[in-house]
Amino acid sequence: MYLRRNKYRNHRITVNDESFDSKKEFHRFVELKILEDAGVIRNLQRQVKYELIPAQREPETVNQRGRMIPGKVIEREVAYYADFVYEQNGEIVVEDTKGIRTDAYIIKRKLMLQRYGIRIREI
Repeated sequence: MYLRRNKYRNHRITVNDESFDSKKEFHRFVELKILEDAGVIRNLQRQVKYELIPAQREPETVNQRGRMIPGKVIEREVAYYADFVYEQNGEIVVEDTKGIRTDAYIIKRKLMLQRYGIRIREI
């Protein structure tokens, strides 16, 4: 029997029907929930999507009934999914639990700063 390993050797974990990409992410979630319950942070959210580059499409066309038909997608959008987003001291904090900083992540981190003015806090 062949067991396939995860590329970065992290182990997905599911607790109470919530899925986490790694044990590290799960433990950070538990810490943040405690901070939220204590009132230190508020409005904790998981897996928040930020569009970095919109999808690239062919031009729209008009059908026989006069309706606009969106053009075919040439290039899909580029999005960043933040592990955690919350408010602390009146500021929005975007966190990512990182084991390995891939080239794709580094580019997305830079695009987050350029597009939204958000510096990602790496844990």
